[in-house]
Amino acid sequence: MTSLTRLSAFSTSPEARPALLGFLGAVMITTGGLGAGSTRLHDPLLESLHLSWLRFGHGLVLSSIVLWGGVAVMLCTWLWLGRRVIDGSAREYTMVATTGFWLAPLLLSVPVFSRDTYSYLAQGALLRDGLDPYAYGPVDNPNSLLDNVSPIWTTTTAPYGPAFILVAKFVTMLVGDDVIAGTWVLRLCMLPGLVLLLWAAPRLARHVGANGAAALWICALNPLVIIHLMGGVHNEMLMVGLMAAGIALIFGRHPIAGNALIVVAVAVKATAGLALPFMVWVWARQLSEKRNLSPLRAFVAATAGAVAIFVVVFALLSWWAGVGLGWLTALAGSVKIINWLTVPTAVSNLINAVGGLFFPVNFYAVLEVARIIGIAIIAVSLPVLWWRFRHTDRQVLTGIAWAMLIVVLFVPAALPWYYTWPLAILSALAQSRQAIALIAGFSTWIMVIFKPDGSHGMYSWIHVLLATVCAAVAWYSLYKQPGQYAIAWARRTTSRA
Repeated sequence: MTSLTRLSAFSTSPEARPALLGFLGAVMITTGGLGAGSTRLHDPLLESLHLSWLRFGHGLVLSSIVLWGGVAVMLCTWLWLGRRVIDGSAREYTMVATTGFWLAPLLLSVPVFSRDTYSYLAQGALLRDGLDPYAYGPVDNPNSLLDNVSPIWTTTTAPYGPAFILVAKFVTMLVGDDVIAGTWVLRLCMLPGLVLLLWAAPRLARHVGANGAAALWICALNPLVIIHLMGGVHNEMLMVGLMAAGIALIFGRHPIAGNALIVVAVAVKATAGLALPFMVWVWARQLSEKRNLSPLRAFVAATAGAVAIFVVVFALLSWWAGVGLGWLTALAGSVKIINWLTVPTAVSNLINAVGGLFFPVNFYAVLEVARIIGIAIIAVSLPVLWWRFRHTDRQVLTGIAWAMLIVVLFVPAALPWYYTWPLAILSALAQSRQAIALIAGFSTWIMVIFKPDGSHGMYSWIHVLLATVCAAVAWYSLYKQPGQYAIAWARRTTSRA
């Protein structure tokens, strides 16, 4: 049976109902995004189509209703599929095909829930026009792309690695300063990351005795991935896909190719580098088994190989891009973000809100101290995790997941899509009913707390309450899911791909 024939048969079967309903939700998001998404400040296309009214007054209200309705449809459909995951009836092919249905309309959408794509294009234009994006901000290269960059990022240098800067450069070389075409092409450049994730996630799950369909539900069909990473056009999609594929290759005894892919992921965004030290343990075990080396000699050989691959691949990418390591200093630019998504900022906000009722509080002084403590927690935790989770492949995955989760929780600032980093690894580990319900509730809260225009509602108690109610409903709908089969049953029986 050919791929098209199989897809056609799937689309007309009862199994495809969540895919088709989610497709409708994605169409609603794409339609509503024309007015309520992270649109351009001045949009000649909408004006030429006489649709500018969608962005103001009653038009904006209508657009917002349609877009949020689409989000609700996709969330409900995702939870519907989650019930199939829990009762063991979900198939890997269903998850992959459903991903395609949900994604297709969003490929044509304006950016939603984030304006980062405009910063990406402006940073790519810097390199295109002969400026070092690690030394200059978009404001130093006046063009029409700059009009749509969030003011907070216009003076900030690029915090992304040479691989992604190259991608952004080639996009702007192809489309010039055309924001609409640039957004579409840049989103297409994220597709390989999603494809790699679809390939890697079930393999990682099966490698540790887990269910591939459940893994895909957690880390590929998750609205944080479909709506935020693809709809919002975030380079996390490339990073996560490359990293997951690299780990899968190393587990499959292709350590050179696997390490090279993870290094490319680091050259997109530095976070992927958290996986590299853990994968040395895997490579060392493989060398010890294959060549009958002592554990120490195998570890030394694996470490030397990993370092050599990193230096060669990263040097080649940096040479190709014509840049140095200046992007590492720009990583500190995230301190400009202040929200409740990390422990230091959440604690600082609580101290300010509660303590301020009784005595004067200098919020920024408290925040600075809290962030320093957060960095210290990360610095202490990572080596401990690396040493603690080293004995088996499953332990290595657990260590990577904990490392990424701790980094996201304790860095100075985070954004919703940052939580897709640990989800890609947790998808192979957290497959009990309770874990799936918690992931559903948390993903729903993160999805709803942000607004389609890229702002967030964390300082509006009504918005926080609504997001919390939605999250509680999502959690309860799966935690109390009736059914006689457990995920453990699905693991033991078969992968139905």
